[in-house]
Amino acid sequence: MSSKVAIIRCESYDESAVFDAVGRGLELIAGIAAFASLAEEILLKPNVLVGSAPGAAVTTHPAVFAAVARHLQAHGVHVKYGDSPGFGNPENAARKSGLGEPADRLSIPFAEFTEGRQISFPEGHLIKQFFFANGALDADGIISLPKFKTHGMARVTGAVKNQFGCIVGTRKGEFHVRMPDIDRFSQMLVDLNLALKPRLYIMDGITAMEGNGPRGGDPRQMNVILISADPVALDATMCRMMALDPALVGTNVYGQEFGLGTYEDVELLGDPIEPFIAEDYNVNRSSASTTGRGDAGPFARNMIVPKPYIVAELCTKCGTCVKVCPVEPKAVDWATSGGAKDGKPPVHTYSRCIRCYCCQEMCPERAIKVRTPLLGRLIHRG
Repeated sequence: MSSKVAIIRCESYDESAVFDAVGRGLELIAGIAAFASLAEEILLKPNVLVGSAPGAAVTTHPAVFAAVARHLQAHGVHVKYGDSPGFGNPENAARKSGLGEPADRLSIPFAEFTEGRQISFPEGHLIKQFFFANGALDADGIISLPKFKTHGMARVTGAVKNQFGCIVGTRKGEFHVRMPDIDRFSQMLVDLNLALKPRLYIMDGITAMEGNGPRGGDPRQMNVILISADPVALDATMCRMMALDPALVGTNVYGQEFGLGTYEDVELLGDPIEPFIAEDYNVNRSSASTTGRGDAGPFARNMIVPKPYIVAELCTKCGTCVKVCPVEPKAVDWATSGGAKDGKPPVHTYSRCIRCYCCQEMCPERAIKVRTPLLGRLIHRG
C-alpha cells in the first residue's frame, strides 16, 4: 500500500489558522482517533535543537505545538512534551524556544529528558541497543513535530532525524563518533525510529530553513504543514518541495530498505504539491557524500569530502564548537597549547575531523560553514 501524506497550505502562525490547518490534515490522514485513544499519555516531540526564538526557524513553532496539543486534548488525551537539545537543560531550551507559554496555558508538563535508560532492540539492522530519555519510553505513544530544514551532514533534517533528540544529551555525540559516515548514521536513525515507533509526524514548514542548517541557515517561507504516519514518505515530500532528489537522503533510502516507510510509493492528499516546489531552494543537491564512508582514507576525507570551516569575522570565540566536538582529542580547538583561548577563533584539525558537523550545527553565531574542497567539486560537478 502507498503511504499517505497530507499537504496543507498555512500562510501564518496565527494560532487559529494553524489549528484549522492541522485539523484538516488530520482528517485527511484518518482523524486523531486513529493515533491516540482516550486517557492515553502521548508525548509531543518537537525539534528543540537549541533554545532559539521561534522566528529563527530553528525549532518547531509554538503555534504548531499548541495546535496539535489542543486537538489531542479535545479527544481526551493526556499530553506531555520534551526533547533533548545539543547541550544544556532540556526544559530551559524548550522555554527559550517559545514552547513554555502554550505548555503552561494548556497545562502540558515537560517530560523527563535529562535521565534515561537502555533498551534492547534485537530487531535493529545496525543498532541493537539504545539509551533513550525516560520521557520517550514512559509515554503510551509519540507524536513527532519535526521542522522543515536543511542539514550539513544529512542534507535535510525532518521526520526521521527528529527522534535523535530522544537520546539524552551528550550521548548523541557517541553515535557521531561510532558511525561518522552518513550511510551508517542514516541506518542508525532508521533503527531508532523502528525502536520508538512514533505514531504520527506533523511537520512545521510554514517558515522553513534553507542554506546552512540546521541552526545557521536562513528562514524561508514555505507556507505548508505536512502530516503522515510514514516519516520516510513525509521527508521525501519535503525533499520534493526543495527540488531535492529523495534518493540522495540516506534516511529515505535505508528507511525504505528497512521497512520504516517508502519514498517512492506516496499518495499526496490535500493541496497540490506543485505550487510548493521551490527550484531555487538552497540545499545540497550534489551527488557527493556529505561525510565520506567510514573507511575513506585521509586523502579522500581532506581533499574530496565537505568540511566545516570558521568564518573568523563572525566568530565571537564563545567556544561552543569546542565543547560539542565529540572526538578526543578535539578536532576543533583553541590553537594554543593546553586548549587555552588566545583571542583568536578555534581552528580545525581536519585529520581528526569525522565530518559530523556538530560544530556547524550548534554554532550560535552562524560562523561555521560547510564547503566542498576543489577536487570534490570537480569530481561531482553537475
